[in-house]
Amino acid sequence: MIGINWENTRKRRDRLHIMAEVLGVAMDNALKTQIMYKANLSFAQLNEYLSLLLGLGLLKSRKKGQKTIYKTTRKGIRYLKSYDEIRSLLEKEEQNSKNNPPIYLAKLSW
Repeated sequence: MIGINWENTRKRRDRLHIMAEVLGVAMDNALKTQIMYKANLSFAQLNEYLSLLLGLGLLKSRKKGQKTIYKTTRKGIRYLKSYDEIRSLLEKEEQNSKNNPPIYLAKLSW
């Protein structure tokens, strides 16, 4: 890590983060509107992400009367765990770079 301040560089959520948010909301079953509001997505964005997550097998849907209920699959739960591990690793690395500036930068002589 080259001492990047991730908090200031990410003004918008990236695609992987939004996917994790949708999967997190759908852990205990969720309706489309619940996912849309809790993940802070527009209707168009919601449909795009639901289609993507369903296609990847990270999310499943089932009809209950007139409503469609979405649920995170086991594969989706694995995605969330991996995403959290990577995020945690990056946060630790960023914290380390604040406390200890990377030595290897001083050794670069281009």
